[in-house]
Amino acid sequence: MSTATPSTGAPAFMPSAKTQNIPTSQRPASRLDTASPSGDTHNGLPVLGHAVGKTDRYIGMTGAQILLQMLVEHGVTDAFGYPGGAILPTFDQLYEKQLNFILVRHEQGAGHMADGYARATGKPGIVIVTSGPGATNTITPMATAYMDSIPMIVFSGQVRTYVIGNDAFQEADVTGISRPVTKRNYLVKNVKDLPRIINEAFIIATTGRPGPVLVDLPVDVTTAKIEETIDDAPYLPGYRVHTAGHSKMARTAAEMINASERPVLYVGGGTIISRAWNEVRQLAEKGNIPCTTTLLGLGAFDENSPLSLHMLGMHGSAYANYAVQESDCLIAVGARFDDRVTGNLKLFAPKAKIVHIDIDPSSISKNVKVDVPVVGDARICLTEMAQYIEHKPRTAWFEQIAHWKKQYPFTWQDNSPRAKPQAIIEAIQKVTAGKAVFTTGVGQHQMWAAQFKRWSIPRSMVTSGGLGTMGFGLPAAIGAQVGRPGELVIDIDGDASYIMTAMELATIKQYNLPVKVAILNNNFQGMVRQWQQLFYKGRFSHSQMVNPDFAAMAESFGIRGIRCDKKEDVLKTVEEMVRHPGPCVVDFLCEEDENVYPMVASGKGLHEMELGIVGTAPPNSGRDMGSLA
Repeated sequence: MSTATPSTGAPAFMPSAKTQNIPTSQRPASRLDTASPSGDTHNGLPVLGHAVGKTDRYIGMTGAQILLQMLVEHGVTDAFGYPGGAILPTFDQLYEKQLNFILVRHEQGAGHMADGYARATGKPGIVIVTSGPGATNTITPMATAYMDSIPMIVFSGQVRTYVIGNDAFQEADVTGISRPVTKRNYLVKNVKDLPRIINEAFIIATTGRPGPVLVDLPVDVTTAKIEETIDDAPYLPGYRVHTAGHSKMARTAAEMINASERPVLYVGGGTIISRAWNEVRQLAEKGNIPCTTTLLGLGAFDENSPLSLHMLGMHGSAYANYAVQESDCLIAVGARFDDRVTGNLKLFAPKAKIVHIDIDPSSISKNVKVDVPVVGDARICLTEMAQYIEHKPRTAWFEQIAHWKKQYPFTWQDNSPRAKPQAIIEAIQKVTAGKAVFTTGVGQHQMWAAQFKRWSIPRSMVTSGGLGTMGFGLPAAIGAQVGRPGELVIDIDGDASYIMTAMELATIKQYNLPVKVAILNNNFQGMVRQWQQLFYKGRFSHSQMVNPDFAAMAESFGIRGIRCDKKEDVLKTVEEMVRHPGPCVVDFLCEEDENVYPMVASGKGLHEMELGIVGTAPPNSGRDMGSLA
């Protein structure tokens, strides 16, 4: 009989949805042995820390005690969450302060904090919440993490096992609800299975293509004690992680790149996850190959390099989009050919042979037919390929790219009484030199941050890509600050995104986290307004916002608040925000009618961009910060 409920919404590289968690006595001899008495690790993660086989180390311990002890053994130092009745046994153990626990103001905030923590550090984010609404409030964060392949483990309380299904107080079928947005989930029905499940959760969340895992903990499981020896070795039949790519495929890919005249590297978030940024840069330089990144790939390549094409896609640079459309060889690394990148798939990269390097075999040829698949860890595969790559001058190709860069730079016009949003981003870039961790909400401000900053540092851009979750920026900044204490963390946010999770200012104040928040306040749901203007005849239906004074609101939480309503004060206000030793919120009142360009409209190819002011002569050439290209 199964003692845990696995997810059935797993991708192809996951264990089969029908896999049962077979009791120890019925398991075959071969299994994923991951540790030894000497403290060996599996994929760099502490899993057992003792000899494989039955152990008495848990005898006399409750489920709650086991959970906290094992979190520490797995290297967890920080966790986020909110207490409640069904998870109180675990919170009672947290009273002993084994972990740095951050009390949030809403469970959604806990999930986004854990997500931001994971993106900024590379470590799995940990969430501990109660049953029912506490657990269901984490669904959006889990979906956000699932879409962007972020390692997260949510431990949720659940009603007692013998009343599950009886509509008990604060009961919800969390494993059923979360199945489509988790890499795997569990309902623990016996405390003897808990140690094994925790070990499995860490392996699944952090290996292969990472993702969120949920472990649902009935209150009687967390209060029950183990009274006999158990086997806590992970049991994951069918779970295979492709790490080393096929050597023949790597060599074939290199030969195709060497034979090309107009290659382009297309680098996604998987490059950050696999820590392959050095390998990407080395490949680009050795082969003399221009490089563009996705939104989640920002920072994987140094945008100050002459090889950089900056971001591609719906709001990417015109020169990146033109280069992709004209390329004869597109090398995708850790990217999934998202629709916001490709535009109309029938028109995408029509002249290119495509190499796709990805650890997830189910992503290969899923959206775009691939000529050479290289399945494996990007870092390992790029290292293998690099030894065969030859340097080519490609003079004509770089002359064409230089022409596009000169003709179609990112730019903006200083023609409004209030500050343009792009000017605020440029000021942040100038003051910080890009040396900070930046989070964003979702919308116009997110795209302007991607366009008008120069990204060169991995894990410096923390943003919601695939799901596009408004409200992500502020809690993600908290998570990033917890994970990287002492570093500058700035949330570049929009007014509509910010106010969705603004209650987490109380969390910032309670823990005195020096998060900086720059709100680009145009009193609109900016991207919605832009679409309504361009495609719905200017009928601004329910997209205008009536906002509070965000600076005064911050002050009411005991946090420094600044209101900037003069464009000539933008630069000094950014300097003041960064210099302030504690948390600070700046309400930048900016032009509300500004649109994000370039823009690839729905159904169009990347070469069919709405350029807006892009492509005009660069304006305001005499201004202090200049136009970025």
